[in-house]
Amino acid sequence: MDFREVKEFFKDTFGYIVVIVVVLFICAYIITLQQNVGPSMEPTLNNGDVFLLNKMSYKFGEVKRNDIIAFNDSQSKYLVKRVIGLPGERIDYKDNILYINNEPYTETFLGENVVTTNFDMELIKGCENGTIPEEHYLVLGDNRGNSMDSRELGVISKDDIIGKTSIRIWPISNFGIVK
Repeated sequence: MDFREVKEFFKDTFGYIVVIVVVLFICAYIITLQQNVGPSMEPTLNNGDVFLLNKMSYKFGEVKRNDIIAFNDSQSKYLVKRVIGLPGERIDYKDNILYINNEPYTETFLGENVVTTNFDMELIKGCENGTIPEEHYLVLGDNRGNSMDSRELGVISKDDIIGKTSIRIWPISNFGIVK
């Protein structure tokens, strides 16, 4: 028996195991594939779109307004929505206009026919005195008429955020950065 062949076999096998462990680590903790399910983020993301989800973006950085995030809801489902309100802010919608701390804000990403029904922070679960608590965010779908979001779920804890969308990879015809 030639021990050089056995040694070479173990050396190659160890290399494959290291590669598999590294890939699994990256998928579990750094970046993963995520699929958008349902119409709530149309026209930005369509049902079935697949994108890369950066799980590290909020470990070292801050959640920003208009980021598209994936998070766990109370029923252990992953949802994909856009961050509209940040901690300490008061968010209101009146006559299809977003107000942040009583100042109008233009949402350039919405489709022309999107209508957001009036609401104020007093009706959002988890808001104290009409403002978003620390480490919490108000999220809405881009398709406001067909989205389960903070209006039903309440504000989202930073601990429930899985990551930030980065690049759409499917369908290939829409490959590119998600904004």
